[in-house]
Amino acid sequence: MSDRKIAVDAWEALFRAQVSVMRYLNSEFPTGELSLNEYDVLFNLSRLPDRRTRIRGLTEHLLVTQPSISRMVDRLASRGFVEKIHDPTDARGVIVHLTDLGYSTFVHVAGGHMGSIYDRVGTSLSDAELLQLTALCDKLRVGTAE
Repeated sequence: MSDRKIAVDAWEALFRAQVSVMRYLNSEFPTGELSLNEYDVLFNLSRLPDRRTRIRGLTEHLLVTQPSISRMVDRLASRGFVEKIHDPTDARGVIVHLTDLGYSTFVHVAGGHMGSIYDRVGTSLSDAELLQLTALCDKLRVGTAE
């Protein structure tokens, strides 16, 4: 087990790095078509089978509340980027589906966003450090310890 102070210091460093990187990515977001949060919805949908999930499924991947996600999905639907489908297995459920327009918009915006990520993260760490960072973050995310 690690020392409590070391764990708290590591958390503070991780949190402050995340805030710094997110502020940069927000300021450099490449388009007026989407906000960074809207992009995140399209990103998550693009990675799912059939590019669809229930709204509840999105809440597991986003750092915003379910009511905020619902409003964001409504805005994205009004612009044709997603469609809302009633869940045939649950009358109260709503499935969100990434449309072809939404997917092409996501792909277009992703290129510029990846450039910003590389400029802030990829130029700050070596390839070996990036691989180590990925492994450490994955380990933290799934909650396993050696």
